[in-house]
Amino acid sequence: MAKKAAPANTVPNVLAVDVGGTHVKILATGQTEPRKFISGPTMTPARMVSGVKKLAGLWKYDVVSIGYPGPVLKNRPVGDPHNLAAGWMGFRFEKAFGCPVKLVNDAAMQALGSYKGGKMLFLGLGTGLGTAMVVDGIVEPMELGHLPYKKSTYEDYVGERALQRMGPKKWRKHVADVVGLLIQALEPTDVVIGGGNVKNLKELPPGCRAGDNANAFTGGFRLWAETSTPTPPNPVAVRTRRAVTKAASA
Repeated sequence: MAKKAAPANTVPNVLAVDVGGTHVKILATGQTEPRKFISGPTMTPARMVSGVKKLAGLWKYDVVSIGYPGPVLKNRPVGDPHNLAAGWMGFRFEKAFGCPVKLVNDAAMQALGSYKGGKMLFLGLGTGLGTAMVVDGIVEPMELGHLPYKKSTYEDYVGERALQRMGPKKWRKHVADVVGLLIQALEPTDVVIGGGNVKNLKELPPGCRAGDNANAFTGGFRLWAETSTPTPPNPVAVRTRRAVTKAASA
């Protein structure tokens, strides 16, 4: 149940929406149990919004955070998701929800929720390979999964299809190799491996810690942690480094 945006300089009630290739998961401020419904290749943005509103029911929220499974620029998708229906680019999410919306890459939202300080690399092992970095509280989405690796791309060796195609043993070797290469190239001080397939790793690569899909909701809440206007100029970076660092240490 959306309502008029909260007054400036207050923390609004947030509805965090994690859009995935198989499910859409939601959680609102003050709630403890996430809800979800099935997505898939026939889900348009309009169906997503309709499903979220229906599932949220009587939950109260002033604003919405959306973790989107694709590249985002200036609060808008710049490409349709690989595993969902078309029509996401140009869709008017604020009009559809009837309240302010911040839309970010899904890996960026989970990364923000996983952040504890320093220079953190987030790698999401799911349908594909979600990647993001958070440096001094500023989150930066990345598309590292599409970079060349062996005969194809990183994503083609560590994503869900690779796990099914080559089996867990070979898949784990490629995950370890990819993680090692990215750590060597980016030199992070902290590495979080999240996504639904982190559970298929027998052990984490050295220097890494496990993430949790629930951190996507934390990231969605943190996007609105310090807001002086309903829609800030940069919807990905949190307004100040201080705000996110403070939230991460809470």
